[in-house]
Amino acid sequence: MSTPGALMLDLEGLQVSPDERELLLQSEVGGVIFFARNIASKEQFLTLVTQVRALRPELLLAIDQEGGRVQRLREGYSTIPPMQVLGDVMASNPELGEYLCRDAGWLMAVEIIASGLDFSFAPVLDLDRDSCEVISNRAFHDNPRLAIQALRPFIQGMNEAGMAATGKHFPGHGGVREDSHLETPQDTRSLNDLLAHDIIPFAELSQELAAVMPAHIVYSAVDKKPAGFSQIWLQDILRQRLRFDGVIFSDDLSMKGADIEGGYPEKTRAALAAGCDMVLVCNNRSGALEAVETLRNDKHKTSEKLSLMRAQRSWSWSELESNTRRGEIIAAIADRALTSPSV
Repeated sequence: MSTPGALMLDLEGLQVSPDERELLLQSEVGGVIFFARNIASKEQFLTLVTQVRALRPELLLAIDQEGGRVQRLREGYSTIPPMQVLGDVMASNPELGEYLCRDAGWLMAVEIIASGLDFSFAPVLDLDRDSCEVISNRAFHDNPRLAIQALRPFIQGMNEAGMAATGKHFPGHGGVREDSHLETPQDTRSLNDLLAHDIIPFAELSQELAAVMPAHIVYSAVDKKPAGFSQIWLQDILRQRLRFDGVIFSDDLSMKGADIEGGYPEKTRAALAAGCDMVLVCNNRSGALEAVETLRNDKHKTSEKLSLMRAQRSWSWSELESNTRRGEIIAAIADRALTSPSV
């Protein structure tokens, strides 16, 4: 199977439009990320994914299905609790927590793979409890050691299901209150402070993650550029210091936190020059078209690392409906009332 292009984009609706069909056939496009607007029912979504796969089987197909409030797939899919709930169980009852974290990771992953996708952009490695409005209970814990204790079995469960894990948002989004979707946050802490706290999960799990997504945050004591556009962060620290050798995805270049780098051609080039293997452009079709043109004009060579992100196992929904483990996990989550009204 050929290597996909370096751009991941989104679709506007419940089916592939003629214009989108032509766009997806461009070699510069390497993946599709699905959002809630693409999903009316499980059956409709499976049909949409099949349409995309038929166009170009090499495309990487992804979604944000972390658990809690970040679950694009809901009707017909299992409810995964917020990661903070799992982290709190781990903190109070490590034996039960390890079991639930591993099984929650497995459950999330098998249902996504059974739907024809390759991976979810998960898990969150950020450290937070209620400081950052966009992270909050998406984080396993605000204590790095407890977060790692919960993250490791969650990643193992994903891997067992056949899904590669993507750690986000490097080097940590939990230290700022602002939402990088809406502005470019500034974190003034020193590199030593970050290494002693937020970076610990990325450092300890660097060999267990297949991919990392950096934050659109300026860590001003380290570099004036947001982490996703910074060679210091992606090459010197992530690649060299932490010895991470997997895929680096940009966060969505349409986020306001990325606008500091300029327009879409400038953002695309800056992210790739810093070390990203694939860039995301979502919710802005003209921006995606500019990114395609930029990649074409620059004759960008696609990273072979992207093959790491393909699903490594196949699952079918008929298989899952009768799967004993899946049923037991769903019951365990419900019995322990791990879901929260705040999700």
